[in-house]
Amino acid sequence: MPEKRALVTGGTRGIGLATALVLVRSGHEVFVTGRSSQCEPPPGCHYLSCDFADLAALERLASTIGDLRLSVLVNNAGINKIGPLSQCDPKDFALIHQVNVTAPFMLCRAVVPGMQSRRFGRIVNIASIFSVVSKEGRSAYSASKFGLVGLSRSLAIEVAADNILVNCLSPGFIDTDLTRANLGPAGMQEMQARVPMQRLGQPEEIARYIGFLASEDNTYMTGQNVIVDGGFTCV
Repeated sequence: MPEKRALVTGGTRGIGLATALVLVRSGHEVFVTGRSSQCEPPPGCHYLSCDFADLAALERLASTIGDLRLSVLVNNAGINKIGPLSQCDPKDFALIHQVNVTAPFMLCRAVVPGMQSRRFGRIVNIASIFSVVSKEGRSAYSASKFGLVGLSRSLAIEVAADNILVNCLSPGFIDTDLTRANLGPAGMQEMQARVPMQRLGQPEEIARYIGFLASEDNTYMTGQNVIVDGGFTCV
């Protein structure tokens, strides 16, 4: 039996928090990251402070988790900034890619050697429906999430023979603080009306799918981008 030890980035709220709790309930020792230097971790979890906008801090975190003997890595932390391409500051574009693509790359690189030596690993990278469709004002965000899917698929091929399964999960519109901040009240109502199920998803629903992808029950699914969106991308 592999050691059940997991890291969830951005694990103090929203989908990350719900995922951390699912993994705790399934018997994992769970570490979560957040930006604050002082934060109360979810019940049963350990807390690691890291601002993913700080490359040196990312390098320190990667060094730390390389020694944790992780069996599960969930790259959930992400940022977004909405606006037309003509008004997108290159610094914002670079920051979005550092948090959404470079950080998962660095953390994957840190944990894969240990997973290979133990011949077990589950990596779940949280992308977005904007990794398969897009919308005006999402050029930087979509580019980062398309990139994360590409990274995941290539890595999945590299490590499949080592019993390391790498997948993306792409949520649709989920009722989180980030969604509310990006859409506002009117946008929330509009999105709810556009989802065929006529509601936004809940973090706990997404966490259950992540829990499966990260579990020993997942024995043969790798290199996939699993879309969980209430039918939004089918319209």
